[in-house]
Amino acid sequence: MKIVVQRNPSEDVLKAKGVRGWPRWGCGVSKFPWTYQENETCYVLEGDVIVTPNGGEPVQIKAGDMATFPAGMSCTWDVKAPINKHYNFH
Repeated sequence: MKIVVQRNPSEDVLKAKGVRGWPRWGCGVSKFPWTYQENETCYVLEGDVIVTPNGGEPVQIKAGDMATFPAGMSCTWDVKAPINKHYNFH
């Protein structure tokens, strides 16, 4: 299972996906386990996080990045700077 990160997608890409209309979620500096029940795509507005899939390589995701997480993936979120993101389950 792999996290796919798109660095600094264009505004056209964001509009095409309707990102600005997605719900928002945020959290402060913290470290916690997470398991994705569904595929999730998120667009990070602010912050910096290192997401490490169980048994996989760490992936840094920061402001301006769009990331897609696969359903069934368990990982650890290590939030280095407070996160604010739009997200969409699909």
